[in-house]
Amino acid sequence: MEALRDVDPAQIGAHALLARLGAGGMGQVYLGRSPGGRLVAVKVIRDEITGHPEALARFRREAETVRAVRSAYTANLIDASLAAAPYWLATEYVAGPTLSHAVGERGGLPADTCRRLFAALAEGLASVHAYGVTHRDLKPQNVILGAQGPQLIDFGIARGVGETALTQEGQAPGTPGYTAPEVLLGAEAGAAADVFALGATLAYAATGRPPFGTGVAATVSYRAVHEPIDVAGVEPGLAALIEACVAKDPAARPDPAEVIRRCGVRDALIDDPVYLGLGVLGEAVPVHEMRTQGPGYPYVPTDPDRGSQAAREPRPRPRRGARVGAAVAVAAVLSLAAWKLLPFDGGGSGGSGGTGGAVRDGVDKGGATSAPPAAQGGRTPAATGSKGAAGPPAEYIDNNQISRYVWTGSPDLDLAVQGVGQCNQPAEEKSPGAGFQSAVSTTSVNGKPGRSASVKMRIKYAEMAQSAPDPYYVSVAVKSPHDIEPSTGKPFPADNRAVGYTSKPVDIYTHWKSGGDVTLTYPDDFTMHAAGRTWPAVPLSADPGDWTVVFYHVEDDPTKYASIACSGFRVG
Repeated sequence: MEALRDVDPAQIGAHALLARLGAGGMGQVYLGRSPGGRLVAVKVIRDEITGHPEALARFRREAETVRAVRSAYTANLIDASLAAAPYWLATEYVAGPTLSHAVGERGGLPADTCRRLFAALAEGLASVHAYGVTHRDLKPQNVILGAQGPQLIDFGIARGVGETALTQEGQAPGTPGYTAPEVLLGAEAGAAADVFALGATLAYAATGRPPFGTGVAATVSYRAVHEPIDVAGVEPGLAALIEACVAKDPAARPDPAEVIRRCGVRDALIDDPVYLGLGVLGEAVPVHEMRTQGPGYPYVPTDPDRGSQAAREPRPRPRRGARVGAAVAVAAVLSLAAWKLLPFDGGGSGGSGGTGGAVRDGVDKGGATSAPPAAQGGRTPAATGSKGAAGPPAEYIDNNQISRYVWTGSPDLDLAVQGVGQCNQPAEEKSPGAGFQSAVSTTSVNGKPGRSASVKMRIKYAEMAQSAPDPYYVSVAVKSPHDIEPSTGKPFPADNRAVGYTSKPVDIYTHWKSGGDVTLTYPDDFTMHAAGRTWPAVPLSADPGDWTVVFYHVEDDPTKYASIACSGFRVG
């Protein structure tokens, strides 16, 4: 909870304002007190967008939706002013953390707690659907864990049956990672889409991890359409129910009543000791005004891909007096991400493969071969020494695939920085020629990473060919141990499942006459391409640990590439 600032009004309508609760893309949310002393959450639309017809329509829709839906799982509307500026609405104030905040603080929840929460949220959805309304943005940030059970908030993009969409062409409602595949592909968001979001939300609750990984919005959405949800480590029965809810075909998903039945809950959620331990009883709230001089509490910027409360979690913990500000979720999360989806017809899974560390003469010194046969999980190999691409090479490769490669370096630091280690999975297809060779290395001085890493590759004995082999284009991907926020270049605590920073595809036979290496330098020769944008590679010092290097055979389309080898090096 944040103190009021000088720029904030002292009163909205009949409600005295006490503190700031949070901010959304369209509005500021305050803790208020009604004339009779009741605590309320007051959402005020921003002055700078009051002239935007779509914004006003969305705000009015939220007010009408909250007014219409009278449920134990939603905060009831107390008052509203929708005719003239300032536009605002006031709802019941519900103390308690968001599911996002609670799991971020504690980690994944036990299976029994998840089942009770699953059933309660499914009952909440059923209640909302009974009014002919779909929520369309269910996610951990929009679930408050209250003393009487979970509450659904933010109906800013909810829609009743027969209403028209407010989103612009090329945009999909909801949040990447929680938006159903059919919605991402252009279909209407029906009740089944809410069930998908429910399953994704419970996957997060059970694992403490984003259900379809991290990265830019387009990459996460691509995974939601094409990849399985992350339920690694989840109790099998619960994992099966989550997977049923996020089935790619909406017709295959259970309805909320079936979800409740499969949860088999026999106890009240509020009796669950783990649930009680999440701070659902809230903390004391101010009974007097908290106006301060100057800006006071530091501003947390909005993440356009994930909504106002999402600015890269987990955040540093605020001081005790401000804890409720991070936890209480009556905040308006109205902003819709203005992102474009990547094409969904990209080739290759890009998600498995790899062969290990430093490769010499076709043998991985970490124990794996450099060109695993198809029996080891690889795809049909490219014709040896023959044409490697159907046309001119792609200028880059898209970061549109999920990559599960993880390279683990040797326990000996000196060996690890020279690329001696092991990758966790075999490659997708055989490398060309008489043996693909690679070497990766960096320097480490007194435990600190060097400024660059060297990546070398070549085809053994290519110089012995009678004529130049047909081109075979390879792009090298280098990824840090943790996911990196492209806009800041800083890691956050999540395993890196992105393809990473990649080099421009190069013909592996470039030096066939001399037998010389193709040499690349990280970060100079590497960039990230995703969602139509390009980011420079982050420095090695940004994320010490085991970095993974994957070699991809690239065709004439940036989305069509498959791994042929994997290696890595240690930083620090």
